[in-house]
Amino acid sequence: MKIYKYTDSDFDAIVDALVNRANVDFMNHDETVRDILQDVREKGDSALLEYTHRFDRHKIPLEQFRVTPEEIEQAYSRVKPEEVDALKLAAENIREFHQRQKQESWEYRRDEVLLGQMIRPLEIVGIYVPGGKASYPSSVLMNAIPAKVAGVERIVMCSPSPDGEFSPHVLVAADLAGVSEIFKVGGAQAVAAMAFGTATIPRVDKIVGPGNIYVALAKRMVFGVVDIDMIAGPSEILILADDTARADFVAADLLSQAEHDEEAVTILVTPSETLAQSVREELEKQKNQRDRTSIIEASLNRQCRLLVVASLEDGMDLANRVASEHLELAVANPEDWAKKVTNAGAVFLGNFTPEAMGDYLAGPNHVLPTSGTARFSSPLGVYDFIKRTSLIGYSEKALKKNARAVTVLAEMEDLDAHAEAVKIRLR
Repeated sequence: MKIYKYTDSDFDAIVDALVNRANVDFMNHDETVRDILQDVREKGDSALLEYTHRFDRHKIPLEQFRVTPEEIEQAYSRVKPEEVDALKLAAENIREFHQRQKQESWEYRRDEVLLGQMIRPLEIVGIYVPGGKASYPSSVLMNAIPAKVAGVERIVMCSPSPDGEFSPHVLVAADLAGVSEIFKVGGAQAVAAMAFGTATIPRVDKIVGPGNIYVALAKRMVFGVVDIDMIAGPSEILILADDTARADFVAADLLSQAEHDEEAVTILVTPSETLAQSVREELEKQKNQRDRTSIIEASLNRQCRLLVVASLEDGMDLANRVASEHLELAVANPEDWAKKVTNAGAVFLGNFTPEAMGDYLAGPNHVLPTSGTARFSSPLGVYDFIKRTSLIGYSEKALKKNARAVTVLAEMEDLDAHAEAVKIRLR
């Protein structure tokens, strides 16, 4: 792992590559996913059966697609009590945070004109939960609880069960979060089922949740038929650190992202070359103590950048350009530096706020914009599960007062019927 200094001739090129890192290649899988979507749209449940057998190596009768209350009850018996308690605490914190995001309808009157905005929850939402390499009960909580707080009545969850195995932790999390229905279906076929509907799986209004390249591409293709949350790229962290930071803490937090997958992006930005060198040594030492060593090594070799800048101010400018998913401020007076952040999915303050707290327990959502999209998008929240409807009401007197201006504007755009719709009410 090389340390790049601001005086190096290739430093600007390294930074530019980080800023323009959104390089997901959808084209290689485009045709495969399109075929799956079309099959499910045309054949419904029979296509789901076929793809579940092919990709999950699991023959399952149609009537067993849906998880039963008995299976959820059995899941509790397979999960340790301390794990249930941890999930309950996380759910409580997530619910408390998201309650503060709720919005209310509003209206006002002006010269016999009623104007306003009605806030309504989506009626039915679909959640996708991966079930391949790892189990992600935290993702269930983060996706389902904001929807529940928003007032969504029906939450449908799809997750694969490779070789017939379904994570009990995911089932317990879904029960705690208030998920209505759970189906043992994964991949692009699950996205298709939720987007188009089948005899077994209902059509939803919006699909949220992470997934592999096939799931991501399927979500992108069905956008417009349903809404989606985002197309998530590899997980990423940028740590802005000064000489008050501890190298072992910084290295541990970089490794916590590197273990996600081989493409995870890990960045240290610091004005201290001494710290950068110490962090590199800690990474070499700590990586061999982790369970997912091969994934971590691949990630560090491909995507780890240790950057030495001229000043902390320059480091903040760089962090805002990169617009990372997770931004840790391992600096003195982190709350003051947080005021200078313009682009980040989530900001973690100080040496005792590891990014893992946000992943699991703190309360803010861990579904965050990646690949630089924090420049224009936000974490998943209650606002993603509501819709806003405008309210407009004119009295006869108010219409007469504004009629001339409206007809002028309509005629300006050569829309005669628009103007006539006003004039006819004045005759």
